[in-house]
Amino acid sequence: MRRIAAMLLMAGAPALAQNPSAAPAFEVASIRPSPPIDRAQLMAGKLHIGLSIDGARVDIGYFSLRELLCRAYDVKSYQLSGPDWLGGQRFDILAKLPEGATRDQVPEMLQALLTERFKLVVRRESKEQSVYGLLVGKNGPKLKESDPADGGQPPGAGSQISFARDAKGMTISGGGKFGDGPTHVSMGPNGTIRLDASKVTMSRFADVLSDLVDLPVVDMTGLKGHYEVALDLSMEDLRNAARAAGMMPPGGPMRAAGPGLAPMAEASDPSGSTVFAAVQHLGLKLERRKEMLTMIRVEHVEKTPTEN
Repeated sequence: MRRIAAMLLMAGAPALAQNPSAAPAFEVASIRPSPPIDRAQLMAGKLHIGLSIDGARVDIGYFSLRELLCRAYDVKSYQLSGPDWLGGQRFDILAKLPEGATRDQVPEMLQALLTERFKLVVRRESKEQSVYGLLVGKNGPKLKESDPADGGQPPGAGSQISFARDAKGMTISGGGKFGDGPTHVSMGPNGTIRLDASKVTMSRFADVLSDLVDLPVVDMTGLKGHYEVALDLSMEDLRNAARAAGMMPPGGPMRAAGPGLAPMAEASDPSGSTVFAAVQHLGLKLERRKEMLTMIRVEHVEKTPTEN
């Protein structure tokens, strides 16, 4: 009901700046530029990346304004339009929930924080876009449901990322990008990189694929469970995903979708992309479709927040 009311309100105004006094707000919050990624910390699995909520403490590490906006308005990156630099500078945020507040109110509090500290003004609109629909193949899915005992993160628990190396590769826990359980990364056949995730919804899987191909991917499988998913991807596929996440410097071949990035010929042709082949091996497929998407358009935002 709250979301419906907000949409009706936005429909009646051309552009809105959230009024912090009319919405839940953090009791206190500090915003600081994130330090550069340290290779030694990366290898030790000690990077401060992701979002976690522990009691009244909200800890956000290494988030761009684009990522903060997506969290605040509950949209995917492809549903957000604004300046190219939104994905550049990274920020660390440490905030405290007011007494009686719940973790479900954190997105609204982020909206208030961004409005107050970055002078954010947004417009909500609907737009028809070309997408890839993630569909079940004609012979049915080849997916194994996750073991409920695998655990994973409870809803709203946060997404701080940790890394652990072993003889065969690296296990990534947290982050919530590829799944709610740990993801193991290792060398696959013919120079590919293999990702094995233990607890993935199809909606989350579609989000991952959106970073690897030239159009947004929308889950249309109708599959509601958590699944074990394995993908063999080329190194270039992973570079594209890393650039899309802001984890690599610009230069070299670029990902197709996303603000300011040049087209990638391979991804637009399903027969020539390892991503499309990997999806087909799971008994799924990607088909071009037209879809009405809710968009958040940034009308104004400052690059630097006001002082703490």
